[in-house]
Amino acid sequence: MSADPLTRWLGAARRQRVLRVALSDYVLNGASAAFGMFMVSALMHALFGAEAAANATVGVIAALAPDVVGPRRGKLAHLAVAPLIGVPLFLAVQLLRGHPVGLGLFLVPATFLVFLGMAWGKRGAPVAIGVMLVMVFAMSTPVPTGAAQALTRTFYCGLGCALYVLYAVAAHSLLNARYRTQVTADLLLAVAALLRAHARRVAAAPSPHDDDPAAGLGDLLKRQAALADQLQATRDVVLEAPRTPRRQQLAGMLMVVLEMRDHLVASELDLDRVRQAADHAQALGEIAAIYRDMATDVERLADALLLHQRPQPAADHQARLSALRRASDDEAAASGHAVDEAAALLRGVAYRARHQNDAVRQLAALARGEAAPDLAVVRASWRLFVSPTDWSLQPFFTVWHWRQPALRHAVRAALAVGTGYGIATLLPWGSHDYWVLLTIVVVLRGSLAQTLERRNQRVAGTVIGSLLATGLLALHPATLVMVLAATVAQGVAHAFALRRYTVTAIAASVLGLVQSHMLYAGDSPAFALLERVGDTVLGAGIAWAFAYVLPSWERGQIAGLVRRVLRALDRHAAQSLGLARIDEIDTEPELTWRLARREAYDALSALVQATARALAEPRAVQPPLALLEQLQGHSYQLLGQLSAVKSMLLLRRNQLRLDDLAPPLAQSAARIHDTLTAPASTAAPSPAADDARTTEPGLPAVPEDLPDPFEQDISPWVLRRLALAENLAVRVRRNADQINAQLAAPTAPTDATDATAT
Repeated sequence: MSADPLTRWLGAARRQRVLRVALSDYVLNGASAAFGMFMVSALMHALFGAEAAANATVGVIAALAPDVVGPRRGKLAHLAVAPLIGVPLFLAVQLLRGHPVGLGLFLVPATFLVFLGMAWGKRGAPVAIGVMLVMVFAMSTPVPTGAAQALTRTFYCGLGCALYVLYAVAAHSLLNARYRTQVTADLLLAVAALLRAHARRVAAAPSPHDDDPAAGLGDLLKRQAALADQLQATRDVVLEAPRTPRRQQLAGMLMVVLEMRDHLVASELDLDRVRQAADHAQALGEIAAIYRDMATDVERLADALLLHQRPQPAADHQARLSALRRASDDEAAASGHAVDEAAALLRGVAYRARHQNDAVRQLAALARGEAAPDLAVVRASWRLFVSPTDWSLQPFFTVWHWRQPALRHAVRAALAVGTGYGIATLLPWGSHDYWVLLTIVVVLRGSLAQTLERRNQRVAGTVIGSLLATGLLALHPATLVMVLAATVAQGVAHAFALRRYTVTAIAASVLGLVQSHMLYAGDSPAFALLERVGDTVLGAGIAWAFAYVLPSWERGQIAGLVRRVLRALDRHAAQSLGLARIDEIDTEPELTWRLARREAYDALSALVQATARALAEPRAVQPPLALLEQLQGHSYQLLGQLSAVKSMLLLRRNQLRLDDLAPPLAQSAARIHDTLTAPASTAAPSPAADDARTTEPGLPAVPEDLPDPFEQDISPWVLRRLALAENLAVRVRRNADQINAQLAAPTAPTDATDATAT
């Protein structure tokens, strides 16, 4: 390929994306892990020789899997768990290497116990994978000549674990400041993508078949769910001990992003009704352009953080938004009548864009050091906003229930590994049976959707990676080149494990074949290629088949997630509509409100993700997907209404009659509470009554004589939001009751076990 075509292919946008990936926190973490493995391997090779280095590398893998970007607090305890479990298992495998039947009988219960670690969620999963990798790679060594050699190998393995843990803790501490900046930049890029998605929603033409205001939010809900996970990961790093000026600057930016998310949710309000007016298309196009420009400013800010540059000030779009109001006034004057309801709603959409404009400018000011971060709440209570780092025994005691997904997954994994081992030992290339087990371990996930995704990515990545490795080995490279190739492959595999697993599968295949060639130099690269691909396809097939054994269908978890959403929305409404909390802002009441808001978003995010996974399941066992999508849309809109009310109470108190609003606020909070928490038999109105309250153009009981949202008394807007919130709470509860009723109904025979798992 010539330079000109390459330059054209690597255009400015693509080069920018490549640079962002190269400067990301996960790539830096992968490079750190690869360097640590290389240092441990080189040190062990220099002190004890090649065999010691190989066994130490296996030990490094145990601690390397959970070595991801996270808080400094509890890092040592997090990394030490896998070696403490993995090293004894390594010894057991070594002692049983010469006894195939005994090894198989050991692998099944050992796999079951290790996979119980999934009960600890995101903290336990990488530990379980690291321990399983140690067991699997322990099978890759030659059969020991006796117990003494097995103990020696185990000593080298344990020493490699210990050295890497010490290195990883030190490296993570040294890189913590850079990680804080990188995760903040990554979060800003996600917010920019969300701003662009909202711009598309603003400018899109309404569908004639879209009579449900909750429809069309699917893509936005998925983005919001992904953002909720990313926000928590960022909190864990950025909000930890925000004591230095730089940490406080980044923490302040994170707090602004949290407010931007609320503004984005509120910006969805009234869009469907405004878009129905044909004469508002030009104004909506201008608002969409403003959102795209704000997204560009946020992206530039993220790039400046990654490049250690001082960001430029963000553009101020207030004049453009004010011009929209003047154009509306001119149209009203020319027509000889006052601003109508649709125009008032359009002005509300424009005003909420002004909130985002202010937030983007505040982000840039914080990054430039021109504004002081507001951290009165989190400075003293940051531990309440980050994930716990201590290990609790509670998951172990609560997992012993037949319907617990973690227990069923452990049984499923043990049976799959046992079956895979039995088949692998019968293959003509049984000396590399661990490749089959390795594929099963990394492909078999807790849900069918995740397993199918991993299966496809693993097979594709293995074929590509094996071809690359075979091409490299055919050149007969020097030992140093192969060591460097293995090191780079390890870094890439670790970096992209949670981002793009296909890239991880490619790198892991290169790593496996290069290491095998160094250990068994007489092997033919072509044979290794065919062997590797065959074992991968076999392992992926076994994992796929066992995904249907004792399945934990998503419908078994949906009822609990729906209850969590209702509780979270109820608590968030109570905290958002309390006037007493406005007088005590930046104190304990605001802390309670922020925690309630986080739980509401997290609960809805969990439901969105479970619904998405259910799409890959057999139709006979799927939950009511259409109702779940309606519930998600109405819950999202309810969050938007509550966010809009809270925003007006906080930011525009001088335009409100607070004494007059106190009774309606209390009444709405009580009604929403009664609706969301009442027994199902009394909470859901008839479909006809519900539709009458929510889909009529006039929205009965909703004041529509609205003033200009840019000035005057905006109390009618608060009353409108309260009435809409009450109506949405009714729809949310009705959707929840319909979902629970369908979940409790008899299902197909294949789902007899899981249909009642609520």
